[in-house]
Formats: sequence, structure tokens, C-alpha cells
Amino acid sequence: MSAWLPAAPCTPGACVRPTAPATTVALPRAVLRLAAVVAVVTAGVALLPLGRWVPAAAVRGWCRAVVRAAGVRVRVTGGPVPDGGVLVVANHISWLDVPLLAALRPARMLAKAEVRRWPVAGVLAARGGTLFLERDRLRALPATVARVAAALREGAAVVAFPEGSTWCGRERGEFRRAVFQAALDAGVPVQPVRIRYGLVGGAATAVAAFVGDDTLVASLWRVVGVRGLVAEVGVRGVVDAGECGDRRSLTETAQRALG
Repeated sequence: MSAWLPAAPCTPGACVRPTAPATTVALPRAVLRLAAVVAVVTAGVALLPLGRWVPAAAVRGWCRAVVRAAGVRVRVTGGPVPDGGVLVVANHISWLDVPLLAALRPARMLAKAEVRRWPVAGVLAARGGTLFLERDRLRALPATVARVAAALREGAAVVAFPEGSTWCGRERGEFRRAVFQAALDAGVPVQPVRIRYGLVGGAATAVAAFVGDDTLVASLWRVVGVRGLVAEVGVRGVVDAGECGDRRSLTETAQRALG
């Protein structure tokens, strides 16, 4: 593994504390939520052959349905995400981040190449136009940035998580600069989005975190088993890439926007 590869110190054992009995749902309800998530995802897979003929509103609705089937309430502030080419950047905590952001506006995701090998999710990602990044091959980075820039020039929204790894939410990583070059090359704005997970009442929680050696199944089971999980999505002000001048300034401006 390359020394430059982004990594977070967060692990399930250190960051994801056991859920108190008062904030857990009964086993049958958790199972029903899990079944609902599987059903919604299966419906999405069935619609994949229709591809570009599926209306954008239906895609956003499907993404919201995935999150709500898991029992997660969504609170969106700010926005909307502008039309046309835009680089959407956010802090990264959970697999839930992807449908949350896609519900704002259908977008192409920038994801690590390993996602392509995930069961079901990998197929959905590949057919949904995800741009894959080989994180352990530094030489492949310029070509990936060029593909992102091309998608932005074509008017697409591209979602990236510049921290390069998931964090528990209590701590966050520094944004890496490479992907911001694509916004500069394409001449498009950057849309910062802040994601936070909490319980009803406002207390922050790491129960939705998908960190370290965690598995997707374990993370999904934690999410469907918790009561009152709220995903807060804060759409910040758009950053004009051209006014920042270079990718270092653009990166720092976007990260400051998240608070």
C-alpha cells in the first residue's frame, strides 16, 4: 500500500460505541427495515436496463427511499445544488452518504476502485456512471482527474469525498487537492456539503460510520437497529473555482465552508 494513500484512525471498536437499549429498535422491526432496504435496492437493480430513460426525479426518489427504508430521517438545509457542471464535495462518514447526496441531484460518484467488486453495490455503481479511482496507483491519478473534468464539462454533477477515507464523524480528515483540479480545468463551481449523523434531540452519533475494517453488512445492521437516527445534510454556499485561482486555495475554501 502506498504511503500517500489517505487513511483515517477511526475503527469500529474505537469509534462506534455500543448503542444504549433505549435507542435500539426491537429485532422484528430491524429485520423489517433490512428487508425494506433489500427490496428498494432490488427495485433499483431491476430498473438499471432503463438507464438514461429514468427521470431524474425518480432517481432522487429512489435514493431517498433507500435511506428512509433503513429508518433514517433526513434533514436538509441550504441549497439547492446548482444545475450544470458542478463538483460536489463532502465529508465522508458512511455508505449512507452516497444516496443522501444523490438525492440532492443525480450525480456521478468518484469512488475507490474496490467498490466495483462489491456485491450488488458494485454493479449499481458501475452502471450508474461511477468514476473509479485506483487509490494505490499514484500514476493513475492524472487520468482520473481528466475523466472527472470531462464529465464536469459535459454538464454533470460529480460527487467526491476529498478526505479519501471515511471518518467516524466526531473527527474529520483534511481534504486532498487533486480532485479540485478537475473543477479548475473544467471551469465549474464547487458545492461543499456537510454531513452529520445524530439522534433525535441532537446528540451526535457514530452508529452510521463505515470505518476501518468494518463490513457493509455490519454497518447496515447497526443502522437498521437504531432508533431515531437523523442524517443532517447542510448544503453550503457555492465556491467559484475561478476566483480561488489555484487548487490549494480552492481546497482550503471548500473545507472551511464545512465549518
